Amino acid sequence: MKTFELSRADDPGQAIAAGAKATTAQQGAEIRFIAGGTNLVDFMKLNVETPQTLVDITHLPFDKIEALPDGGLSIGAVVRNSDLAYHPVVRKNYAVLSEALLSGASVQLRNMATTAGNLLQRTRCMYFRDTAMPCNKRQPGSGCAAITGINRGLAILGTSEHCIASNPSDMNVAMAALEATIHIRGTKGERSMPIADFHLLPGSTPERETVLEPGDLITHVTLPPPAPGSRSLYLKLRDRTSFEFALASAAVVVTVAGGKITRARVALGGVGTKPWRSPEAEAELTGQSATPAVFQKAAAAALRDAKPQSQNGFKVELAKRCLAHALKLVTQTA
Repeated sequence: MKTFELSRADDPGQAIAAGAKATTAQQGAEIRFIAGGTNLVDFMKLNVETPQTLVDITHLPFDKIEALPDGGLSIGAVVRNSDLAYHPVVRKNYAVLSEALLSGASVQLRNMATTAGNLLQRTRCMYFRDTAMPCNKRQPGSGCAAITGINRGLAILGTSEHCIASNPSDMNVAMAALEATIHIRGTKGERSMPIADFHLLPGSTPERETVLEPGDLITHVTLPPPAPGSRSLYLKLRDRTSFEFALASAAVVVTVAGGKITRARVALGGVGTKPWRSPEAEAELTGQSATPAVFQKAAAAALRDAKPQSQNGFKVELAKRCLAHALKLVTQTA
């Protein structure tokens, strides 16, 4: 780990001004915000991240979970994952989010990790983590060693010839299915956007992972009110059941009435370069009977555009089965 300067921001404006001094907003920039540090410090130890300055934002007033007038929920940027997972409103109205958080990391990490930090969680691709290897995400233009190398755990959706790294977050998958909105404050004021627009596909610029600009600070996330009669569930498939990243996961939010699916929201994890919302699967489900045949058809639609690599072709079938089983489980309780 290289030496760095640590400062503390006592108000949002101070943090934004400090962050705006960076020449780039990319993760890996010379100035970084830090809260839990469970991802950032890990990469600093590997010299994957080498910021010159860390700005501590844990004292900012973004640590609350609050009900909204419309029945939705506001989640502060520095709310700890454990607090969010066990919050009574989250467990009752947004079970998929609680289940996703509790399936990730360890108790100790969840006690430190934050909402905004999880939104910005970086890939676990071994080539990204190894500074001796070429990686376009870490060093643009150096190449993607994973395409011809070890790629068993990497993405099959949203990839490009420049990057096939998978997004590792469980929380982000649930947030995608819940249609979360990300709220940002920066040098140009405040703005908000759907989580679907927050993360970027790698394309030819895999080093740019989100829409954030220098000085931009995530302040909170909002969830819409739960749809009447909806049920939600998160299913994660992995090599081991503790402290492991998903090979494939599914977040589903479904409303069933009279044996018919009247509303469906589907997102996949472990298989995409970003949290992977699937409107194709949702279209196959809406208005249909809650049957295994319908679930399988929706799963096939979700993976229709998959582009597996030399070692991760099994993920296509695994993700299909994961989604179909998640849909079966959530509709059984409806």
